[in-house]
Amino acid sequence: MTIRTDIHDRVMTVAFDRPERRNAITAAMYQGVTGALEAAAADSAIRVVLLTGSADCFTSGNDVEDFLKHPPQAEDSPVARFLPTIATFPKPIVAAPCGATVGVGVTMLLHCDVVYAGDNAKFQIPFVPLGICPEAGSSLLLPMIAGYQWAAEKLLFGEPFGADEAQRLGFVNRVLPAAEAIGFAAERAAKLAALPPESVRTTKRLLKSAWAEPLARQMREEMGLFRQLLAGPEAREAMSAFLEKRKPDFSRFS
Repeated sequence: MTIRTDIHDRVMTVAFDRPERRNAITAAMYQGVTGALEAAAADSAIRVVLLTGSADCFTSGNDVEDFLKHPPQAEDSPVARFLPTIATFPKPIVAAPCGATVGVGVTMLLHCDVVYAGDNAKFQIPFVPLGICPEAGSSLLLPMIAGYQWAAEKLLFGEPFGADEAQRLGFVNRVLPAAEAIGFAAERAAKLAALPPESVRTTKRLLKSAWAEPLARQMREEMGLFRQLLAGPEAREAMSAFLEKRKPDFSRFS
């Protein structure tokens, strides 16, 4: 299995588990995570979700080869189902990213309620260098969390940055030694699961209600433009260069 789930003490752990490909996410993995979240939302015995990878890799983002075979052109594509599912998930999500945390690996964290990162976490949001655009509402959420200029720098340049900077930007709550981050996040998830469940769910809903409708609109607009750009020549050049392990050449585009 490339997605591992476990339920203990009212917490469902959902873990990316594809170490041979740095937990790169395939269409089947999106389906697995979406199914787990839907099951957790429907099960009153589950109060919190813990989202993890391993101590040395959260996820390196989309598996490019699989992504090109299964592009999100349909509204019911696996990634198009996953993103609104995590964005509207009614129960707390605690995340523990360590190591590589790339692309959708970062943007999904913006929908989590608390994030505890390993000190080895390396974040990157490389949509523009890949000839595409932000997704998962990140063009709304990241400026709201980090401020416009910081968000613009991260989204436009697509350069890597570390866990301490992610904490300064505001989407990581705490940075811990990599060997301790997942365990600490599990303890915090268990503490949340022991609190009054309706009170917890209501508080989360209130915290997010002010931007729920703008976020849904932004996500729809992003996905439409994402599909358009993904089918365009800049993305084809970027993806081909990635697969051929060469530097892309955008000099002919205007």
